[in-house]
Amino acid sequence: MLPVVALVGRPNVGKSTLFNVLTGTRDAIVADVPGLTRDRQYGFGRVGPVPCVVIDTGGLVENPVGIEAQMRAQTERAVAEADRVVFVADARAGVSPQDHFVARELRRAGKPVTLALNKAEGLDSDVAAADFHALGFGEPVPISASHSQGCGELMERVLAGFEPQSEAESEDGAIRIAVIGRPNVGKSTLVNRLLGDERVIASDQPGTTRDSILVPFERDGQLFLLIDTAGVRRRARVEDAVERASVAKTLQAIDEAHVVILVLDAHDTIAEQDASVLGLALERGRALIIAVNKWDGIPMEQREEIQRQLSLKLDFVPFAPLHFISARHGTGVGDLMKSAVRAYEAAMRTMPTRELTRTLEKAMTVHQPPLVRGRRIKLRYAHQGGRNPPRIIIHGNQTASVPEAYTRYLANVYRKVYDLFATPVFIEYRTDSNPFKRERRVKPPPERLARKGRKSKARATKTRRR
Repeated sequence: MLPVVALVGRPNVGKSTLFNVLTGTRDAIVADVPGLTRDRQYGFGRVGPVPCVVIDTGGLVENPVGIEAQMRAQTERAVAEADRVVFVADARAGVSPQDHFVARELRRAGKPVTLALNKAEGLDSDVAAADFHALGFGEPVPISASHSQGCGELMERVLAGFEPQSEAESEDGAIRIAVIGRPNVGKSTLVNRLLGDERVIASDQPGTTRDSILVPFERDGQLFLLIDTAGVRRRARVEDAVERASVAKTLQAIDEAHVVILVLDAHDTIAEQDASVLGLALERGRALIIAVNKWDGIPMEQREEIQRQLSLKLDFVPFAPLHFISARHGTGVGDLMKSAVRAYEAAMRTMPTRELTRTLEKAMTVHQPPLVRGRRIKLRYAHQGGRNPPRIIIHGNQTASVPEAYTRYLANVYRKVYDLFATPVFIEYRTDSNPFKRERRVKPPPERLARKGRKSKARATKTRRR
């Protein structure tokens, strides 16, 4: 499982800015306003020796009042979830009484802590770190989150001891399927239906599943590993202490999976957290299937409107197939598993370089890349750069100027040609160096030209005398 890293500190020290740097996103709102972050924010970390789950937290203050008390509770839950903690402090402001309070709370939690001194650009690192040694967390790491300085070195220390994992390759050949969704949508009932056995507890009470449950089984000669996850609630509603690890565990399950099945309740509207967790699965590049459960209880006259609403709210994953099922009665569950197998095969497909390049050439014949400053973008060849998700590397000139719309066009072409069912297609561009481009000659300084002119004149005079 991915390690979980929590960013903790007093208000307005740059935790959200660091979160955006580590995740490569702009998910966390950043402003010079203390207390802007209230709920926990989750993302997949991209900086450091291994991937991880990063949690951004609100400021931790002593004697909280009102909303600050809720922020403190959210931070305490994040620390409880985490494997490692980054204590973020302000290098320019120096050590404050609030920093000492945060240090005491983190020592009480007993988690490994790395002290990061943010806003350290332009400062002498030894001078900036001198007073912070008193907090008792070893040598501080100076960083500048706003300038992305020192963040790699920080995560090298934070994630020391964690081994890199392979890209979701199963040693036993099993297809890993993560079943995710909000509480009480029927995830455990679906798992039991797939297994043909009451392997996991299914109840009408939300939050029955407390942790991710791994269930291996075999179907039609194929090995599977089902991951039944705890329900992802709005973080403000996660109050029970035993549910506090549910979100991080769900993100870990997404990372471990080949295929992710998002279960929705046909009786409920699509909530923000449904779209959010689906977006995280898309960001991780997992094959996606959407199962609309309890469909048997929907009147016929309402089904068309529900399907229309689903299409509108899930338009950012148009490749994800919709299955309307009844986990309790088994309706549509067989087709759901067929789609899961097909999605796995697509996500793990190997595509030869020659065929990828030929497909690229045909796509450009139908729809040429646009002009940039009067010059046509030239895409020369393509090759596969990875699986789960399928990753296609395209080489050419002016690739940094390829519009997002044209990238989507190419992804759709490859998806159709290679039947990349239910899986996102990641396209990366590489700009090739021009082998025919001559090196630019550097003009010699004037004094060198003057010396050269005097020598040439002297040689010419000597020749005339002869």
